[in-house]
Amino acid sequence: MISFFKSLFTKQPQEPDMQKYLLVGLGNIGPKYEETRHNIGFKVLDALAKSENASFTTDKLGDVCKIKIKGRTATLLKPNTFMNLSGKAIKYWLEKENIAIENSLVITDDIHIDFGSFRIKAKGSAGGHNGLKDTEIKLNTSTYPRFRFGVGNQFNKGRQVDYVLGEWSKEEEHDLDFRLQDAVEACKSFVFSGLAQTMNKHNGKMIK
Repeated sequence: MISFFKSLFTKQPQEPDMQKYLLVGLGNIGPKYEETRHNIGFKVLDALAKSENASFTTDKLGDVCKIKIKGRTATLLKPNTFMNLSGKAIKYWLEKENIAIENSLVITDDIHIDFGSFRIKAKGSAGGHNGLKDTEIKLNTSTYPRFRFGVGNQFNKGRQVDYVLGEWSKEEEHDLDFRLQDAVEACKSFVFSGLAQTMNKHNGKMIK
C-alpha cells in the first residue's frame, strides 16, 4: 500500500517525443575560434539556420535555434561550454526537450578524413576528439549518431592542435561553401529520412 501511494507522487519518466530532434554542432566560443577547423560544427548549424531563415539565441549552456523540417521540430545547439565539456550541454538539452538519443546528431571535425568528406555513423569511438570523449562520458554511451566532417591532416608531427585551431587555407575556403550546403542537406535528411538513408546518400566525398 505504501509503495502504491509513493508511485502516485513519483514523477514517472516521460516517453521521448520521436518527432523531435537535436542537432549539435561542436566548437569553441569566441571570435578567435570562429574561422578555425575545429569549429566546423558551428558553421554547419549556422548554415542550416540560415537556410531556414532562423537565428540563434543564447540559452542555458549554449546558443539555441528551433526549426521545422517537414513537420518535425529540430533544436539546433551550439554549446558554449567549450569543446572539452560539450557533453554537459548535450545531455541537458536532450533531457529538457525530451529527445531520444537516437534522434540526436553530433557534428564535429575529423582530421582522419579528407577535407570535404563526410562520415555519418550511428555509433563509434571518440577517435581522440575531446568533444566526443566528453559526450560519451556524460551520456554514458558511445551509441549516439555523429556526423564527422573531414578537415584533412595537412600538418607536421606534433602540430595537430595548431592545425585544428588554425584557420582554413585559401583552397579550403574556396570549396567550403559547397561542402556546407551538402552538410545542411545531410542534416535535413537525418531528420526527415532517418540515419540509414542519410548515411547511404551522404557518406563519402561530396563532388561539385
